[in-house]
Amino acid sequence: MSWVKNTFSSSIGRKFSMALSALFLLIFLLQHFAINLTSVISEDLFNNLSHFMGTNFIIQGIMQPVLIFGVIFHFAMGFVLEMKNKVARGPVKYAKPNVAANSSWMSRNMIYSGLVILAFLGLHFYDFWIHEITVKYIDGNMSGLDAHGNFRYFEELVAKFDDPIRVGIYCVSFIFLALHLMHGFQSAFQSIGARNPKYLPLIQGLGKAYAIIIPVGFVFIAIYHYMSNH
Repeated sequence: MSWVKNTFSSSIGRKFSMALSALFLLIFLLQHFAINLTSVISEDLFNNLSHFMGTNFIIQGIMQPVLIFGVIFHFAMGFVLEMKNKVARGPVKYAKPNVAANSSWMSRNMIYSGLVILAFLGLHFYDFWIHEITVKYIDGNMSGLDAHGNFRYFEELVAKFDDPIRVGIYCVSFIFLALHLMHGFQSAFQSIGARNPKYLPLIQGLGKAYAIIIPVGFVFIAIYHYMSNH
């Protein structure tokens, strides 16, 4: 317990734990995108994958609580680091360095892009996770079937993207996610010690590709289903 306390009380320990939670969420986001992408390829495939993810004990009983903890931990640690940085900078206003020349806009505004993403996650949880909990444990429908005996997952997904306002919110949120990932991907690897100049260009390239492809992919899915509804 003392080791854990010392780790989280130190600046390096906080950054390291923040990086580990970020890498975990990056893996989850990739998996989440891969499953959602099947909704534009095959309705049956999406339904089967969704049913498996929603009924498998390991995923629901172990991985889902770990994921929720990871999300809460990542954002909480982000706020802690931001507050610590503000305290370290102090209230002095004179002789202020030109931080814009030494850091990117994304790195200076991670807290704000993070807040937008957090607000979006609240909507996303309301749309899908709370809905699933309600259907399964309040309505008692554990089969995943609708009134006609068909899997309900695809139709429920499509119905959410019938509202242009909701689609717009999703798209804007994923733009902020892209900005957040532009700095966060590379920063996570640097915080765990991956600073070898030999691999830095590869990490930067992967980071930019991930930060663009995944959010753009989610935007495509939302717009695709909206256009299919109209």
